[in-house]
Amino acid sequence: MFFRKKLLSSAIASSLMLVPFALQAEQVDSINTLTVTGILPDRLEAVPGSFDIVDERDLERRRPFTVKEALKTVPGINAVDEDSYGLALNIGVRGLNPRRTSRTLLMEDGMPLFLGPYGDPSAHYSTPLDRVERIEVVKGSGQILHGPQTVGGMINFVTRPVPTDGFEGAVTMDAGNQGFRGAHTRLGYGNDTGGIMIDALQKQGDGVRRGHDFDVTEFSIKGQLNLTDRQTLIAKVSRFEEDSAITETGLGQLEYAQDKFQAPTSDHDRFEHQRDSVQLKHIFDINDSATLNTQAYYADAYRSSFRQVNEPGDGSYIIDGTAYSELDRCGTAATAANADACGGRHRPRDYEYWGIESRLDFNHTLFGLDSDAVVGVRYHEEDIRRRQFRDGDPRARDLDWLKSFGTDYLREDIRIDVEAISYFAQNTFHLGDWSFTPGVRIEDLSIKTDVVWAEGDPQDIRQTNRSTDVLPGFGIAWNGIDNTTVFAGVHRGIAPPRPDRDLGEVGDGVVLSKTSPEKSTNWELGLRSDYFDGVSLAGTLFYTDFQEIVIQDSGSFFNAGESEQAGIELAGRIDFGTFYDSAHNVYLTGSYTNLFKAEFSKAVPSENIAAGNRMPYAPRHMASLSLGYENPYGLDTRIGVDYISRQFVDGENTRVESANGQEGMIDGYSLWNASINYRKPGSDITLFGSVYNLTDREYLVSRVDGKVAGRQRQFFAGIRYEF
Repeated sequence: MFFRKKLLSSAIASSLMLVPFALQAEQVDSINTLTVTGILPDRLEAVPGSFDIVDERDLERRRPFTVKEALKTVPGINAVDEDSYGLALNIGVRGLNPRRTSRTLLMEDGMPLFLGPYGDPSAHYSTPLDRVERIEVVKGSGQILHGPQTVGGMINFVTRPVPTDGFEGAVTMDAGNQGFRGAHTRLGYGNDTGGIMIDALQKQGDGVRRGHDFDVTEFSIKGQLNLTDRQTLIAKVSRFEEDSAITETGLGQLEYAQDKFQAPTSDHDRFEHQRDSVQLKHIFDINDSATLNTQAYYADAYRSSFRQVNEPGDGSYIIDGTAYSELDRCGTAATAANADACGGRHRPRDYEYWGIESRLDFNHTLFGLDSDAVVGVRYHEEDIRRRQFRDGDPRARDLDWLKSFGTDYLREDIRIDVEAISYFAQNTFHLGDWSFTPGVRIEDLSIKTDVVWAEGDPQDIRQTNRSTDVLPGFGIAWNGIDNTTVFAGVHRGIAPPRPDRDLGEVGDGVVLSKTSPEKSTNWELGLRSDYFDGVSLAGTLFYTDFQEIVIQDSGSFFNAGESEQAGIELAGRIDFGTFYDSAHNVYLTGSYTNLFKAEFSKAVPSENIAAGNRMPYAPRHMASLSLGYENPYGLDTRIGVDYISRQFVDGENTRVESANGQEGMIDGYSLWNASINYRKPGSDITLFGSVYNLTDREYLVSRVDGKVAGRQRQFFAGIRYEF
């Protein structure tokens, strides 16, 4: 610990020693700093990798119901609709498994959003679209400035800024089928000294399956204080609450055939999630060529789920072929008729993490070349406690009842402490139409796991998993053609070892499996261009060599897998109104991904995975296409279609469906969607409507915990008043 903190102190001191150098930096250009809350630099033409920006105008045109819908237009992204409102975010990038978005870094204004960014990178929360100004998706070189979980890239939700010119705000009300209704209020005031903004939202409705209703509320306050002409302080406090009846258990083959939208135990299954977060940022514009950003963040989350059954179509908990006798009251099938007679399993988990990061962005002319440099360091800690209570008595549906017996019904208690120090440096050299960007990130990580209780018995198992990883990156960009960038890059990605996956069994005993970080080497070659007025195009050829994939076998986890992903991403937009200089604009937007290679390059005999097998949840083709029309009278209407090709769901590439529904294939499907907006010129009122799955197609989206049907036709309409 002392050595690590000594390193941290040295790194911060080194960063501060660069401040005098930055003060003397030559005034070459405006500083290439990050925006206040974004992760992309101001000079996008020099970014040597692929990125996408879904801005507020895009969100208004499409009117997505969930974050997953908003990201379906981004090439390379596979967003799985497991629930109706996107409460459990499943996003896979370039062939990586989308389960809980665990290999793609999620952030809000640069702050990590996972339950535990290192210890449990599960996405049970993402920033509501009501608060979002734009979404930044970064998949290429440049990721070394952030971490961890950068194997699949980064997604940053940028929230709206505090007002700067008086009082402003907006009130939005919307409602739709399946019991949906929502409200959002934003109020703010600001002037030259600073300002404050308050956000409050509430959404509720029915889920995909009957009984899967949800209720979500969030309250946030964001403030800004301009300390001096060159110093700004930004603070944000948020409180999120979810109370839903959504269960992770899917349906077996027979259950799905009987009624794909049933949820036999929905009367009792429940998911609760509370999340409090604080973010504080100090921005110091040292001079016109240097800026020092210091960010501190803190999050405290509690999530608890109650599930009556684990296996679809089975009322008992099966572990290694043995059913736990205390759950015999559940019977042999999970049905609404016998759900009242059984208990189940509670999984309360507590997460607390905090961190502080300081980074210096400055221009200089080292070696006689105009350059933009970034150096920084981050310190991060996590404290995680995972418990499980279980019994077959119907009273076990009450967690307090189970706790009242002390450890009698305690099945698992695991404590996890994480300490991570990250160092990063990057420099972009500008030489005529060329820019060269080398960089490096170092992740120094310690994960301590203490198994206090497991399989219903006290334990004394302790393990420390340490790793230090150097993650280099290099990119080139060429801007020799107007409004066009050709780029190429390579960088290393990392997904740290997951302590929550390390608990396994050997005979009658409990063991901890020690895994190494999952690593990747990511290559890109691409082009983006706005050369023609009204036409924007982008294309990227990518290749990812993924090493040290963690594989599960008989309850234990170990590093055994290797894979390769390669493909091409295309995206474009044509505004015919701009092209023909007309106030009536017909626009066409689209994206397409061909993941022509996504396979295991190393056999894993214990899992029946052969070299060359397709990776799970890695569709070969993904596409999104929209045709819209907007006129000077305030009307904007659009119709579109999203397509996903068929997918394997396991590394064995099973084609025959199993009885529990967890094995088999997922057929390809196309979903039509449409939206309409109307705002009379000069008016403060916007009317809008949107529909998803316009033809009400039936389709399958997941087999992780049994068969899960996709969303039925979902439509909603609303009104927004801005002032």
